[in-house]
Amino acid sequence: MRGDEVLHVLDQLMAEGIVAWVDGGWGVDALLGRQTRHHSDLDLVIDAAALSRFNAVLLAEGFEVVRDWLPTAIAFRHPDGRAIDLHPAELTPDGGGDQVQRDGEKRFHYAAPTLGRIGSRSVSCCTVETQIASHLGYQPNEDDVADMEALAARFGRELPPPYRSG
Repeated sequence: MRGDEVLHVLDQLMAEGIVAWVDGGWGVDALLGRQTRHHSDLDLVIDAAALSRFNAVLLAEGFEVVRDWLPTAIAFRHPDGRAIDLHPAELTPDGGGDQVQRDGEKRFHYAAPTLGRIGSRSVSCCTVETQIASHLGYQPNEDDVADMEALAARFGRELPPPYRSG
């Protein structure tokens, strides 16, 4: 997904008055302030209370649901190749949100978003700490490793296993 397409989606969310912030690979690049690689999709943390409203917007634009793991996540793909992965979170008083995990009981807490940059625009995105925490608990691929190493280098963070050896 291209940067201008990401900004278009963020504009749609803003027009609908929906709270959301950028996660995943685009979220890493927003923190870095530059695009480091091609992104096959856009990951967004979205207010769970507004999920059905934004789903309707996406479906009206021709997106189709390709993976429904609600209440944890729902992924859409457009015939033109654009893909969006929504991570619903129940907004919390600290400005972040709690995402119900696939077991229906555990929750992952997204800290309040910070500001990053996509193109020439400031965007709300996950913090460095949230990015690192959300990249744990599974076997990372090459993009995950590159993303975490870029964050560690830029922000002087030590990475936990499996992103560091020893």
